[in-house]
Amino acid sequence: MAAAKSATESVKQITYLAGALKAPRITEAAARMADQARDAGWSFEDYLAAVLEREVSARNASGAELRIKAAGFPARKTLEDFDWDAQPSARQQVAALASGGFLLEAQNVVLLGPPGTGKTHLAVALGIVAARHGHRVLFATATDWVTRLTDAHRQGNLPRELTRLRRYGLIIVDEVGYLPFEQDAANLFFQLVSSRYEHVSLILTSNLPFSGWGGVFGDQAVAAAMIDRIVHHADVLTLKGASYRLRGRGIDSLPSIRITTDETPG
Repeated sequence: MAAAKSATESVKQITYLAGALKAPRITEAAARMADQARDAGWSFEDYLAAVLEREVSARNASGAELRIKAAGFPARKTLEDFDWDAQPSARQQVAALASGGFLLEAQNVVLLGPPGTGKTHLAVALGIVAARHGHRVLFATATDWVTRLTDAHRQGNLPRELTRLRRYGLIIVDEVGYLPFEQDAANLFFQLVSSRYEHVSLILTSNLPFSGWGGVFGDQAVAAAMIDRIVHHADVLTLKGASYRLRGRGIDSLPSIRITTDETPG
C-alpha cells in the first residue's frame, strides 16, 4: 500500500515538474519506461537518459516539422522519392550533401540543367534535410526573391532585411534564368548573394549554364561577380536528360534556350 502511494506521489511530482519545464511528453515517457527499466535492471542514470532522449527526439521532430512548414516549399519532396535512375551520376554527390555538412561550412549548392530534370525536387529535398538538422530555411523563386528585396529597398529596409535573412541557415533560390532581370533587380539580387557569402548557405537552381547568366542579369560584370561568390564554396551539380514531365507524351525534348547579349539589329 505504501509503495503504491509512493509511486502515485512520484507520478504527480513528475507531471508537475514536466509541466513546469514545458515538456509534458516526459510524463508519458517516464510512465511507459518505468516497468521496462525495473525489469531490465537499469540504473537510475540509464532510466533518466532514456526518458530525456525520448523528449529530445520528439521535440526535434516537432521543431523540424514547424521549420518545414515555415520554409514555403511548393510541395514536399524528399531524397527517398527522387528518381535516381534518371540522374545516377548525381546520387553520390547528393548523398554527401544530405549529411548537412555543407550548411555548417556555409557552402552553396547549384543545380543546373534543362527543365524537368529534378532540380527543384533536389533543392526542396535538401531544404527538408536542412530543416531536420535544425536550420531555418526559406524557399522562393528568383523572381519572388527580387520582388521581396525590391519592396524592402523601396521602404528603406533593405539592410535590415538582408540582416534578417542571414539568420536563416539556408535560402533556396529556384528558377534563376527563367526571366531576365532589370538592372536594379540584378543589383539587389547581387546584394543578397554578397550578404550571405561565407556566412550562410544558398541553394540555386537554373536552366542555364553560368555562361548564360550575363543575359539574365543584364550585365556581364555583375553576373561574373555573383557567380564568383556563389561557386567559391559550392557544389555544382549538372543534371541531364529529358523532362520527366514529358515521359509518355511522345515529346523527346524541349526547345533549347539561348540568351544573347550582343545582338546586331537586322
